Amino acid sequence: MAPDLLDALRAEHLVALGALPADPGFCPAPLQTLVLIGPGGGEDWWRRVTASREWSDGRTDPIDRWSKRILNDLATRFHGRAVFPSDGPPYPPFFHWALQSGAFWQSPVGMLVHADAGLWASFRGALAVPFDLLLPRVENPCLHCPEQPCRTACPVAALSPTRYETSACHAYLDTEAGKDCLSNGCLARRACPAAQSHARLADQSAYHMSQFHP
Repeated sequence: MAPDLLDALRAEHLVALGALPADPGFCPAPLQTLVLIGPGGGEDWWRRVTASREWSDGRTDPIDRWSKRILNDLATRFHGRAVFPSDGPPYPPFFHWALQSGAFWQSPVGMLVHADAGLWASFRGALAVPFDLLLPRVENPCLHCPEQPCRTACPVAALSPTRYETSACHAYLDTEAGKDCLSNGCLARRACPAAQSHARLADQSAYHMSQFHP
C-alpha cells in the first residue's frame, strides 16, 4: 500500500515530505501513519493546478479547493483521512507534526526547513492512513550550510529564529525595491541552497505573494 500511495502522489505532482505516527486527536484508530503532503519540485505541480477546474471556475481559494479534492479522493482510495491546515478549530498542529516527522527543522530565519525542499517547503495537507510508511532518513540541511545566506537575504531583516516582523515585510513590499519579492518570492527562501530543487516559477511566486500582500 505504501508504494502505491507514493506513486499516486507523484501522479498529482505531490510529494510525501514527512511521515510520523498518527495523532489520535486528529487521526483515530485504525489510522496508523500521518503523511505530510506538499507540492513536488519544479514546474509540474503549478502547471497541473493552473490547468484544473478549480483554477478556472472563478471562485475563491482555487489551490485549497484543488488540494481538498485531490487529497480527499486519495484518502478514500487508501481508506484513510485527509487533514488540512484550515481545518478547525481546533486547528491541526502542522508545525509540530513537521518537527516530529524528523524531516523538518526550524531554520535560522524561523521558518521550517525541509531536507529536500529547503525553505520552499509548504503543506497542501496530510493523509492519515491505516498502514506504515517509512521514508528515507534525512539530515538537517542547515548543518551543511556554513554561510547560511538566508540570514542576511532579507533587506529589512524581518526574519530571525525568534520573530517575524510582518509589518517590516509588508512595508518593504510596498516600495519599488520590494517588487522583486512580489514578483519572484521571498528573498530569504530563494537564498536557501537546499531549496533549489523546489524553486518556484515566477508566476507561482507572484500568485502566492499576491495572496500574502494583496
